[in-house]
Amino acid sequence: MMLRRGFILFLPRLVGLLVVACCSMSIVYMLACTPKGDSQQPALPRVHSPTVKEGYEAVLQEREEQHSNYIVSLKKQIAQLKAALQGRTEQLKKMQNQYPNPLDIWLDHSNPEKAQANLLAFLRSQVDKAEVHSGIKLSTEYAAVPFESFTLQKVYQLETGLTRHPEEKPVRKDKRDELIEVIELAVGSLNKPEGVGNAKHHVYTASDFIEGIYRTEKNKGTLYELTFKGDAKYQFKKIVLFRPFGPVMKVKNENVNMADTLINVIVPLAKRASKFRQFMQNFREMGIQQDGRIHLTVVYFGKEQMNEVKSILENTSKSTNFKNFTFIQLNEEFSRGKGLDVGARFWKGNNVVLFFCDVDIYFTAEFLNSCRLNTQPGKKVFYPVLFSQYNPSIIYGHHDSIPSLEQQLVIKKETGFWRDFGFGMTCQYRSDFINIGGFDLDIKGWGGEDVHLYRKYLHSNLIVIRTPVRGLFHLWHEKQCLDELTPEQYKMCMQSKAMNEASHGQLGMLVFKQEIETHLHRQKLSSKKT
Repeated sequence: MMLRRGFILFLPRLVGLLVVACCSMSIVYMLACTPKGDSQQPALPRVHSPTVKEGYEAVLQEREEQHSNYIVSLKKQIAQLKAALQGRTEQLKKMQNQYPNPLDIWLDHSNPEKAQANLLAFLRSQVDKAEVHSGIKLSTEYAAVPFESFTLQKVYQLETGLTRHPEEKPVRKDKRDELIEVIELAVGSLNKPEGVGNAKHHVYTASDFIEGIYRTEKNKGTLYELTFKGDAKYQFKKIVLFRPFGPVMKVKNENVNMADTLINVIVPLAKRASKFRQFMQNFREMGIQQDGRIHLTVVYFGKEQMNEVKSILENTSKSTNFKNFTFIQLNEEFSRGKGLDVGARFWKGNNVVLFFCDVDIYFTAEFLNSCRLNTQPGKKVFYPVLFSQYNPSIIYGHHDSIPSLEQQLVIKKETGFWRDFGFGMTCQYRSDFINIGGFDLDIKGWGGEDVHLYRKYLHSNLIVIRTPVRGLFHLWHEKQCLDELTPEQYKMCMQSKAMNEASHGQLGMLVFKQEIETHLHRQKLSSKKT
């Protein structure tokens, strides 16, 4: 009994001793059997080791050898890359000698025969590059270049342009002359005898032409496929022609300094003080603070709200120390053409760029530079196509709130459209405006005066730059077409009003709103039953 009790007391001590022994053996095993690292680099010697200096020197020497080997490897790679670059450069020189720079073809007159041969080779290569003999793999359906079709009388087009006609007699002279030339060339080719024999053959005329299709690849050329009547009822003649585009030519290389080019922004106005306040916020930020080379001329009709408008001008002047503005008041009925004409002729300084603007326009500082760069006295006038904003209450009707004005100014098909039928916003030098005769002052009220001025420039020798610009917006506002307008003016006003509201799809959603809601209601009921 005594032995048993003693064994029980001694058992915990024995277990503790065994645990300590096992731990000690594990530590010894780990120290003895831990494998070396993959790099096989010796560990740094301990600080208190008697060989500490020699150990550090050995490690540093090994590291230095590794870096030296790495530098040698890099130098070898650099040498290989230089050799490869030299080889590519020589290949490029050979290719340039074989296919000369397109500019050299035109500009090198030392060897006309070689230049002509090179040009012909280039034009033939354009046919091979284009999608004429075989198709080209395209990434998406949007990458396809569509054809347009034509007959002797009409062109059937996807890009309708300003006329909006899906089919029309070609209005533009260049397109009309192009298609006439192609048909004449095709007829001449068909009537050219293929053999030497005296066999009679059918003489083709333009009346045998049935239809044609054509498309243009911008960097290659235009492909034409024309179909003519054949010798029998179900036989046809097909001619394929290609107009290759020549090499790009350098026309001009010049420095343009616009540091001292002033823009006189002319705004005709009657009432609409709240809109003018919004306009001046834009003018302050973009015109005064960011651009700084700008003058503002306000031509005000009547006296109603005039003091409020003048107060807005004066407050802006004080807060920004801006003195470059003119206020002209006319006691007569509002006429946009009259206001712009008066504002342009009132200027007494040097020749200046005139920007004819409206109070519901938003412009950026980048646009002001475009205004300068695309005008040149006696040579160029600028007619930008601005982006017209749809009715925000329709566009953002499904949102919790309408975004800020700056957030609304996004160029997308859901938010607006290119106002290509409008010619009211324009930049030109004052000298050109005076020489062309200014506005037709017999036109009263809204619309028509801008088109007349535009046509004057088109009938002159000045170059008219017409292009969409990303920094000019027409802000939506409710449009009222007054009974006093002429029938033509009223029609133009109503067309403008219809296009201003929303896109085709958005208007369709409004028209079929009840139908859509009924469908959604039925869907809810059917889901509850299931």
